[in-house]
Amino acid sequence: MAKAAAAANPGVKSGVRIVVAGDRGTGKSSLIVTAISDTFPSSVPPVLPPTRMPDDFYPDRVPITIIDTSSKPETLDRLSTFWLPELRQLEVKVPVIVVGCKLDLRDENQQVSLEQVMSPIMQQFREIETCIECSAFKHIQIPEVFYYAQKAVLHPTGPLFDQESQTLKPRCVRALKRIFILCDLDRDGALSDAELNEFQVKCFNAPLQPSEIVGVKKVVEEKLPGGGVNDRGVNERGLTLTGFLFLHALFIEKGRLETTWTVLRKFGYNNDIKLADEIIPSFKRAPDQSAELTSEAVEYLRNIYELFDSDNDNNLRPAELEDIFSTAPESPWEEPPYKDAAEKTALSGLSVNAFLSEWALMTLLDPSRAVENLIYIGYPGDAAAAVRLTRRRRLDRKKQQSDRNVFHCFVFGPKKSGKSALVNSFIGRPFYDNYAPTTEESYAVHVVDLPGGIKKTLVLREIPEDGVKKLLLNKESLAPCDIAVFVYDSSDQSSWKRATELLVEVASHGEDTGYEVPCLIVAAKDDLNSFPMAIQESTRVSQDMGIEAPVPISSKMGDANNVFRRIVTAAEHPHLSIPETEAGRSRKQYNRLVNRSLMFVSVGAAVAIVGLAAYRVYAARKNSSG
Repeated sequence: MAKAAAAANPGVKSGVRIVVAGDRGTGKSSLIVTAISDTFPSSVPPVLPPTRMPDDFYPDRVPITIIDTSSKPETLDRLSTFWLPELRQLEVKVPVIVVGCKLDLRDENQQVSLEQVMSPIMQQFREIETCIECSAFKHIQIPEVFYYAQKAVLHPTGPLFDQESQTLKPRCVRALKRIFILCDLDRDGALSDAELNEFQVKCFNAPLQPSEIVGVKKVVEEKLPGGGVNDRGVNERGLTLTGFLFLHALFIEKGRLETTWTVLRKFGYNNDIKLADEIIPSFKRAPDQSAELTSEAVEYLRNIYELFDSDNDNNLRPAELEDIFSTAPESPWEEPPYKDAAEKTALSGLSVNAFLSEWALMTLLDPSRAVENLIYIGYPGDAAAAVRLTRRRRLDRKKQQSDRNVFHCFVFGPKKSGKSALVNSFIGRPFYDNYAPTTEESYAVHVVDLPGGIKKTLVLREIPEDGVKKLLLNKESLAPCDIAVFVYDSSDQSSWKRATELLVEVASHGEDTGYEVPCLIVAAKDDLNSFPMAIQESTRVSQDMGIEAPVPISSKMGDANNVFRRIVTAAEHPHLSIPETEAGRSRKQYNRLVNRSLMFVSVGAAVAIVGLAAYRVYAARKNSSG
């Protein structure tokens, strides 16, 4: 059994390592020696050292290193009972070639082929690319063994084709659809003869002869199964997407995987059928910088929304959203933190603001992924230029204003304080009386309207109470935070006490690390009676720490009291609403005393220097007059 592994470099491989594994006496070492030397060995050691095949052994000229392994007793039965399960347990995710050695010793009367024996095993273990028989002694199919192993690495079947259903895998279809659209220059839904020829030249460096183009179309028209009247794969304008996909499925079925892989790699895809890492830009930023889409990128996304919102009802239905991302490996918003982070319409769709909000969230959290998906959906020009890095937050504080369009708000609060209800109300989710504890961080994002027609995007990041300690272990954990909100149950004094403790913890962390953030306190459940001394307690804390009094809200009654606009307004002025702890105040007083002392010392020194200079001038004059 040959296990093929390759370097991680997508596209062009720098080398292939083939591990030969199997039971004792199956002929592993003889196979390797015969392949290298073209001579059957009279004797071989139990395990060979790693062996390098000549670079020009195969036309690909990709270096191959063959690695022998020690073995254990028994043979074919152990393939399905030991070797393949063992590879799975070790999570060795590489293609597998099953090799039947010593073909020369097979009984001539034995009619069962390796394919018949291997068929049920290959059904169970889909990682097996192919199986082949050989004889090192008789020199039968020795080069072919390692050719198939190399081919399994350079042109694997697994990512492209589902053997069971005999269909292209979804990611392969999505990638080929994107390639088709890119090559359909006139956007008429078909590849004309000229477009087909350009595609051929780009991928294979050779034009198609007119007779070859006719032949390609004829194959599609004759062999495409189930083609309807509307799409037989070819129409008067040329080869349709259906026909393009059918051709690739045909290539793969006939074992010509290198054709489809060449196409994919020419358009930047790696073995995972995703754009290769070197194509996706990375963004180096300071901890207190954030990433936003440029106005040009936002305008492009607005146009995309309008294009796919076919009935113009400001409701992008799930099927329409899926259509937008049908040229990406998958929809990027199907998993947390993006799933359900934006407000849904009554028809479970997205408004244009919700659509843009999801993009804003992805750009904020992972700008490289946002750019990658912009490329997938056809963003024209330099996608890296679609993202801008904001000014550092510490500079914003000095300038006493922020030029950001997207604000990141951390939401803290004790259990049962009402912070989840606050976050849910932000994106239009109904209020539920049943309490469900927050165990994981979650996000909500929406557009906030400000006076003067200004729109800003606000991202709420809910932090579970139990996660605060872990969060603050990281020195830079508050660096991405534009503003922190602390929610407490206004009817529960213990909730208030815990909320103020969290406020002090966060404020202290900001003072210690230099990443101070503006803070607001939210008094939730305003529909209930406040606890005794609530006003006095909140007034004292607000005055002592130098921040605004708590904002009362009632999510249950739908009374948000403009809290989201207040959050954005506070974030726009990052020099205000920054709480000051006793320790921070003492540190500032100490620093002021030290600075004042240094100032007196420096002034005294300056006076002394001036006096010394004056004395020298006086002395010089006295000497000259004498």
